[in-house]
Amino acid sequence: MTTFLYILLAVLAFGAMVFIHEAGHFFVARACGVKIYEFAIGMGPKIFGWQGKDGTLYNLRLFPIGGFVSMKGEDEDADGEDSFSSKSAGKRFIIVAAGAIMNVVLGVIITFALVMSSNIGSTVVANFADGAVSSEWLMVGDKITSVNGSSVYTDRQLSYEILHDAYKPVDVVVIRGGEKITLKGVTFPTDAVSGLLYGKPDFQVYAEGKNFFSVAKHTFFDSVSTVKMIWESLLDLVFGRVGVEAVSGPVGVAGAITEAARSGASQFFYLISVLTMNLGVFNLLPVPALDGGRLLFILFELVFRRKVPQKFESAVHFAGIVLLLGLMVLITFKDITSLFN
Repeated sequence: MTTFLYILLAVLAFGAMVFIHEAGHFFVARACGVKIYEFAIGMGPKIFGWQGKDGTLYNLRLFPIGGFVSMKGEDEDADGEDSFSSKSAGKRFIIVAAGAIMNVVLGVIITFALVMSSNIGSTVVANFADGAVSSEWLMVGDKITSVNGSSVYTDRQLSYEILHDAYKPVDVVVIRGGEKITLKGVTFPTDAVSGLLYGKPDFQVYAEGKNFFSVAKHTFFDSVSTVKMIWESLLDLVFGRVGVEAVSGPVGVAGAITEAARSGASQFFYLISVLTMNLGVFNLLPVPALDGGRLLFILFELVFRRKVPQKFESAVHFAGIVLLLGLMVLITFKDITSLFN
């Protein structure tokens, strides 16, 4: 494939993730009887579109950096049973949360496909690499059940916990000879990436047979591990373990998707599963203008039985949009300049 085709594939993949997110809002809102003004993929000037029989505009816009579903009564007080603002707090909560939920569901579906199409591994140590540091503590046949307090059930979970936490000595719980043993201060080799240390497994695990239960187990726990990885990455950013330079916008994401596509189908779809779950988790953050910010206002209403004035909520979300757009411009500029370094 040419570079152009890889870039086109990246744009389509990113657009598909946005489409799934907005479709979640759209279909749940329609099911709840809310009037939809516009369903749009992309931002900025309209490239093309059409109007449905119910009056809804379906538009593709120029800049592939997001999308939106414009609903009656979403950002203003509007009369009528077809208004978003007229619906119960429970229905509004479901409508707002549906986009993120759809992204996570898509990630789980892709994870299931990857589990079905690849070999799966246990958490039982099969052999060590030459000069393995961890062999001073671990033994062949050990079934690792937790790393640094985090339970592990699949080889992917095990690899992630070592990668994230084992840049320093960690406690590892194993089942050895039928007995549960806690190994204190287990050391693993480390790799430095952009000045940041990560742990590295120095052993291999036994393969695990495929059946309905093992596939279901790996799909569930690998999906949980992905969400945990995204959440811990956000915490690492907030608390300074990871620098702002690690944050990417649409340009950086497209570049990552392009590189993953060049590496093969499994790497490509794994990255898509991570990115779509990341889109869902990020949108649930309690930040104005994001879905999580809107959910926060609805939760306030559910707890205190009092609705926040629409004008105040709209002003808060508008300020959030301005700040997010400014941040996106800075990150996009950073991503573009990095292409030439």
